[in-house]
Amino acid sequence: MPITLTIRDRIAEIVFDVPPVNAFDSETWMSIPGLVREASSNPDAHVVLIRAAETARGFCGGVDIKEMQAHPERITVLNRGNYLTFKAIHEAEIPVVVAAHKFVIGGGIGICGASDVILAADDAYFSLPEVDRGAMGGASHLSRMLPLHKVRAAFFTGGTIPVQEAYRLGAVEKVVPRADLVREAHAFCGVIAGKSRKALVIAKEALNGLEPRDVDRGYRWEQGFTLEMYMHEDSQKARDAFVSDGKAATF
Repeated sequence: MPITLTIRDRIAEIVFDVPPVNAFDSETWMSIPGLVREASSNPDAHVVLIRAAETARGFCGGVDIKEMQAHPERITVLNRGNYLTFKAIHEAEIPVVVAAHKFVIGGGIGICGASDVILAADDAYFSLPEVDRGAMGGASHLSRMLPLHKVRAAFFTGGTIPVQEAYRLGAVEKVVPRADLVREAHAFCGVIAGKSRKALVIAKEALNGLEPRDVDRGYRWEQGFTLEMYMHEDSQKARDAFVSDGKAATF
């Protein structure tokens, strides 16, 4: 299975393994919300850990641009899958921790931004190349991680944010050597898993209620502009160029 869920020691672990770069098609995105809800509602789980397989080239390459290039009509299904995935993570009953390595791109930003805590390997970087891919979206969740002007600079340029910069700005809780990421993530989650599940559920609800802005509503607003962009000829040209350049496999 490309995405698996296991529950052990009160840690519900969701692992991505979709070669070559963990870029998910619309069907895969639509499958993730159910896994998150299953993980977070299980009474044996006190924390959810989301990570990529240790052998994966990176955490998440976002959406499968090849699918959108060949089937632009699937954009509404893809949009819904993205929205429901991030919403499920944000609204999960218990804390959600992300352990990311190498590239965190597009939808990977949404997963991280919707989570409660981000741990990262020292080779990680974050990027929203939507403008270059003929799309929109992701700024709502990146805004949970980084200051406003940093988000805008990243969005307009499509540039990368190195993990040390993300750590300096408070988005990442801890940076560890790549070889230690899974072990460190389990240790961190183990601390949370030792708490009362009821206390964690109440704490998560309370913290979500204190947020000054509705990240899910903000992302839905962005998605309206994604559809608008997809109707423009520049959008299809961007996807065609991305696929023809072979960049889909060169993160």
